[in-house]
Amino acid sequence: MVVLLHLPRLHSAVFLTKSLSPYKTHFNLIPKLRRHVIKSTLSTTSEPTHNLTLPEEETPVQISLEKLFVPPETDVPSDASTLSLRSRILKGSNILLSKYARDAQVMQAEFVKSSVKTQDCPSDGFPEFALVGRSNVGKSSLLNSLVRRKRLALTSKKPGKTQCINHFRINDSWFLVDLPGYGYAAAPHELRIDWQKFTKDYFLNRPTLVSVFLLIDASIPAKPIDLEYASWLGENQIPMTLIFTKCDKRKKKKNGGKRPEENVNDFLDLIRGFFQAEPPWIMTSSVTNQGRDEILLHMAQLRNYWLKH
Repeated sequence: MVVLLHLPRLHSAVFLTKSLSPYKTHFNLIPKLRRHVIKSTLSTTSEPTHNLTLPEEETPVQISLEKLFVPPETDVPSDASTLSLRSRILKGSNILLSKYARDAQVMQAEFVKSSVKTQDCPSDGFPEFALVGRSNVGKSSLLNSLVRRKRLALTSKKPGKTQCINHFRINDSWFLVDLPGYGYAAAPHELRIDWQKFTKDYFLNRPTLVSVFLLIDASIPAKPIDLEYASWLGENQIPMTLIFTKCDKRKKKKNGGKRPEENVNDFLDLIRGFFQAEPPWIMTSSVTNQGRDEILLHMAQLRNYWLKH
């Protein structure tokens, strides 16, 4: 189990142990602990969450105790059993609930502005969460699902529509940020370069950024570009949560397809080879709303901790 320390900007204490081209670093992998396997679930008997209704878990994933994400200021007894922690783990994730998981509902959402430079982003000082992922990963659909609005963010069957840093103000107190997708070959070369430049500048220089939510398509095998993106975020100590999308899709086994939970496990196995500690992750579906409330609870506990410190 990895208990996170209080680091600037809520850095996730996830460090690379070897580089994913073209990035380089030199950190040692922490020793692996004995595994205690539990299934993720959620109970809100001990912490207030404002009566969010969580869906039945559609794709249960077994989690080793030492691979849980433990938020800052969350007490976990050294002799804690899997049974005692089971009710505190968000469904379809490796995230432990903390005392900061409150005020999670989205009551109001509005588009504020689009920016092409970090310095042009809103100056309200509100905490914000950035959504980024490979083009056609379902980023805009997830954003719409989070706020229960069909057209808050632009969705399109043609990838690459998001070309700016788009800020959406939530409850007049924090931001969801929709960033350009990466890896869409049909986009003009000069635009792909510009997107990469201003997106990375935003990650490095936006003081109100609480965490980056990196979206990974769980309906297909891991893509090298996703691993490289995660590598860059980890190397630069950008707080990161992995959001596995399209977990409702089922490939036919006779055609060699894998279930979403199998692709999730495969991606996490690859990540473990490069990171000292496994980052927080959540399985989602914009079709069934799986993971919606779990994301909002996770955002709430990160946001409330960030506001306090």
